[in-house]
Amino acid sequence: MGSVLEEKSFQFAIRIVELNRILRDNKKEFVMSKQILRSGTSIGANVAEAQYAQSKADFLTKMHISLKEANETQYWLRLLYATNYIDESHRSYLSDCDELLRLLTATCKTTKQ
Repeated sequence: MGSVLEEKSFQFAIRIVELNRILRDNKKEFVMSKQILRSGTSIGANVAEAQYAQSKADFLTKMHISLKEANETQYWLRLLYATNYIDESHRSYLSDCDELLRLLTATCKTTKQ
């Protein structure tokens, strides 16, 4: 098992895949569900790729990409919530995404120093 960030981003990706399935099958929503699937799973994919970075700069680049993907995922979650595709019962997705944003921001800042 990898770092806390690696594990949390992987678990988040699993939840995003499940959310995508719910949006497609139950809500018949196909555009935003595809977008959130792409950005939400990309967070962990880039974190995992960063573990084998060729240099500190390469590591930082992958972490910044993860940070951007987490920010995009947060946008899609907010939009899905605002348009009533998801409700209060899905609030934990936003909380988990916020946590990933904090972890990624801290990792980027620490790596730069």
